[in-house]
Amino acid sequence: MREYLLTLCITAAVTYLLTGPVRKFAIVAGAMPEIRARDVHREPTPRLGGIAMFFGLCAGLLVADHLTNLSAVFENSNEPRALLSGAALIWLIGVLDDKFEIDALIKLGGQMIAAGVMVMQGLTILWLPIPGLGNVALTQWQGTLLTVALVVITINAVNFVDGLDGLAAGMVCIASAAFFLYAYRVWVSYGIEAAAPATLFAAILMGMCLGFLPHNMHPARIFMGDSGSMLIGLVLAAGAISITGQVDPDALKLFAGSEKAAVHQTVPVYIPLLLPLTIIAIPAADLVLAIVRRTWRGQSPFAADRGHLHHRLLEIGHSHSRAVLIMYFWSALIAFGALAYSVNSASMWIVLGVVFLSAIGLVLLLLPRFTPRTPRWAEAFVPPRYRRGRVVAEPAATTPQSASAAGTPADAPAGACSEDVRTPVAAGVSRVNGATAIGARSRLVRTRSR
Repeated sequence: MREYLLTLCITAAVTYLLTGPVRKFAIVAGAMPEIRARDVHREPTPRLGGIAMFFGLCAGLLVADHLTNLSAVFENSNEPRALLSGAALIWLIGVLDDKFEIDALIKLGGQMIAAGVMVMQGLTILWLPIPGLGNVALTQWQGTLLTVALVVITINAVNFVDGLDGLAAGMVCIASAAFFLYAYRVWVSYGIEAAAPATLFAAILMGMCLGFLPHNMHPARIFMGDSGSMLIGLVLAAGAISITGQVDPDALKLFAGSEKAAVHQTVPVYIPLLLPLTIIAIPAADLVLAIVRRTWRGQSPFAADRGHLHHRLLEIGHSHSRAVLIMYFWSALIAFGALAYSVNSASMWIVLGVVFLSAIGLVLLLLPRFTPRTPRWAEAFVPPRYRRGRVVAEPAATTPQSASAAGTPADAPAGACSEDVRTPVAAGVSRVNGATAIGARSRLVRTRSR
């Protein structure tokens, strides 16, 4: 466990430290497109955050290769090399898309090629544990098609949900945490070495997301772009493929006792088949709804719109941060609920707990305008919106010229700050989202409400 934690920390540190220079490079390179109609941010924000995430992936694999216990993963399996090859290809396609906006069909073809590269190096589904039939072996073509389909679906599901600051990175981090716990349990509890690559992939994926999140939380200073969303989607799919199609269920030796007891005991066998689906349940549901919605309107399934789940949360009145936290909550409930069920499927407390937490989630959805206030002693630890004080602009910024420079229209009401006026800022100006490299932040002071 310590070596996995070390790999996670190194990956997170490299990703975090490289994101700042990558952000400045993205600004210089012009990877900061105009604000589109479906976007929810108000200022042009640089992309290419996937560059830092890819180098974090490389650092994690490099460190793991030199650790005593994890080096055996590279000696006994070719899956880490297969992951790195597919990740490099999908990352290159994402970088080109972030800069030049390549066609959607070209990206789809690149995703299929990246999945094919991993299949050619051994990262593929060999068999499936199917209830009622047992362990079903797949032919080479069946395994290849199923692997490519799972990779493409996962990549696009993560890409579709990447619409709010910190949403995709946080949801994938939660999913990978649940997947890490499951894979580590299979490896340690049952002594199955074939689960070690999936455990390593999940640890590295958590590090990539944790290192990038501080730069991507609202208001985001940089976006991961397609170079990041497609990359983490591919790593997530690679872990699911590794433990689902490579681990032999017969090695768990759970088929014993009566038929009823065997059914309960073999639940962990089928969880690898279900856990990847629960991990991407919300992004996949958003993907299916988007395709149905667009084709129903006579549009292309790849046409962009503002009908995603996170857009609907904003429309009903939730703030940006609260919409992200709600999506985090449901992702954690689904992923860790499946994980808890795999540990003890006979416990009724797990079912009751999931039902209770689901009720809490529904209540949160119905309270979009409720803003909790924290005690004064805890105000230093929460965002400004939850404090009792008010954030107002300095008096020096009340002139028309200074108000315009701060992003507030000259005819705005007195005391209004730039956060209250949702005016898009054109690309190419000196004030981009959180920019310190090319422009100073607007200075704000906090006053107590009386």
